[in-house]
Formats: sequence, C-alpha cells, structure tokens
Amino acid sequence: MNPVSARLLSQQLICPQFNDPAEVVAWFGAIQAQDYRGMRWAAAMRTKKPSHKAFEKAFNDGRIIRTHLQRTTWQLVSGEDYHWMLELCRAKALTGLRGWMHSNGIDIQDDEKCRIQELLADIVAGKSAVLKEDIALALEERGVSMTDQRLSYHLRLAEYDGLLCSGDLHPTKRTLALVLEKIGRKPVLEHDESLALLARKYFRSHGPATLEDFVWWSGLNMGDCRRGMAILSDELSSILLGGNEYYFHRDARTRGFRGGNVLLIPAFDEYLIGYKSRHVVLHPDHAPKAHNQSGIFYNVVALDGEIVGNWRPQDADCGVSVFKEGVQITEEALRKELHRFHSYYLLIDLNR
Repeated sequence: MNPVSARLLSQQLICPQFNDPAEVVAWFGAIQAQDYRGMRWAAAMRTKKPSHKAFEKAFNDGRIIRTHLQRTTWQLVSGEDYHWMLELCRAKALTGLRGWMHSNGIDIQDDEKCRIQELLADIVAGKSAVLKEDIALALEERGVSMTDQRLSYHLRLAEYDGLLCSGDLHPTKRTLALVLEKIGRKPVLEHDESLALLARKYFRSHGPATLEDFVWWSGLNMGDCRRGMAILSDELSSILLGGNEYYFHRDARTRGFRGGNVLLIPAFDEYLIGYKSRHVVLHPDHAPKAHNQSGIFYNVVALDGEIVGNWRPQDADCGVSVFKEGVQITEEALRKELHRFHSYYLLIDLNR
C-alpha cells in the first residue's frame, strides 16, 4: 500500500465519493474549521462538484455544525453526530477550557453560569443567526455587563452544555442558534459505542494512521482511543512503515490515484492537522512552510499528495509558489485546480 495515495483516497481529495458536503463532514467525524472561509473549501473540495450553495444550505439546515469539541479548537461536525460527539468530548474539552480561564484569571461559578444561560436562551430563542455583539447588547439591556473575553467563555460553556451551536452561515462572522431549534434532540450513544464509531470515522477517513495520530486528532486519552480501536478490531488492518504501525479501515480504497494531481489545500486542513506526525506527506525540512510552532497552519499545495508549496486564496491567481526544489507543476494540472477553486470560491465574493 502506498500511504500517500491511500490517504488521498481516504480523505476524499481524489476520486471523491460524495455530492453533499454534509456527507463529507459525517464521513470524517470532524473537520478542522479555524478558518471561517477556508472550512467551506475544505468540505466542498472533497465533493464531486464543489458548490458554495450546497455548503450554505447544509450549514443553515443544521446538517453541518461548527463548534469546539476536540482539543478545544474549531471543528465542523455533522448534525447527526453532534449529540454523541459532544457527550464523548465534553469532559476533556471542559478541562482545557477551564485551564484557559484560570490562566486568564477568570472564574465563572455555576450560579453565574446558570443565570447567564437562562438569559442566552431567551435572547437567542426563535432566531436562526445571532451575532456575538447582538448578544452583548441584549445582555446590557437586561442589566448584565461583562468583558468581551468573559462573554466568550460563557458562550463556550453554553456550547459544552448543549445549549448553543452555530447559527446560519454569515459571510465573515460566527453566528449562534439554540441547539434544540437548529438540530433538535438526538439519541446519545453508550460510551463504548461512541468510542468505536469515532475510531471508525477516523481510520476510514484518515487511514493509514497511527494510534498516536488518533489520540492527537480526537483529543481523548490513550486508554479511550485504545478501547475504541479494540472494539473495532475486526474492521482494522495495519501495515508497518518506518518501524511504526499504521492502521486503515477494511473498506479503504486502493485504486483511483493518478499522477500529476495538484490540490490547493486550505489552512488547518485535515490532510495535515489530522495527524500528530505529518512526515508521510510533508518532509520535516519543509514543515515551517506548512505550519509554525504555535499551531498556525498555512495554505499549502500538494502534488500527488506531497506538500510542495504554498498559495494565497486572496490573490486572483492564487499566488502559487513551490518551495520544494526540483518540483515542477504542469500548467494544465494547475489550471484545472485553479478553475475548480475559482468556480466555487469566487462566487462567495461576487454574491456577498
């Protein structure tokens, strides 16, 4: 098995299997979503025919939710998966959030949290998209004044309590809605069932990958990750690469790879951030071109799955540059990917 081509197929970056971006998100379990614009391309580029309208509809319908679950960072998750994933990830996410609050000298007691959440529920009720600044204004009108940072922590706590989630898609800003109105009630799975399902989604969409990769991506502890993989053992196979064991799902595709394939991959994309070790597709010498030591990931160009350059989505020509010596990208391959990107992405600029 070629691990690079296998990942391209698993990640739906070549020969995608889905038409709907919500299906892509459900396939992955979670897609990193720090970049509010880039997350749309990350999901759409993995469909057969990228469509901004399709992403917007799925987002507004609550079939795609943007929230904080893994590693206290932003992800896209499926509305169908939201409740069980929140239950599975909440404890670790809250631990991380409390650590941030402590380091910033902010303490929110349960009585304050409950009082503010009652107000938040009243402010957001019946609305499909409420901006943070509108919430702050509504709180002021109700006699509650707090710093922007404190409000941010209250909103995050409301997320982890299952009260608030992302609202309708806004061109540039996050909006909020009530979970019950956006998604409704869904059954919560048993803990072991959730662990197995998360492991299935990860190795199906990211394989081949290591146990350490799964631990990093999920944000769960080693014991839970081992447990999920053990329950799923009949569905997983493994290969040794460089002395490490890499796992992949039994349904992994191995055919469909074609040479000369160019991909414009957005910042914080699963193709890199979904693994603890990224050397399979990114030479360690080039790592600073793809991400910095503070966890900021850049827009990168992949040639046949290997990260070889950078690009700038804000430029008309996408400002493609190659940092790997000796690499040549054909004009035809680049033109094809630029056309795919512009056909999808520039519609946002023209229509907003």
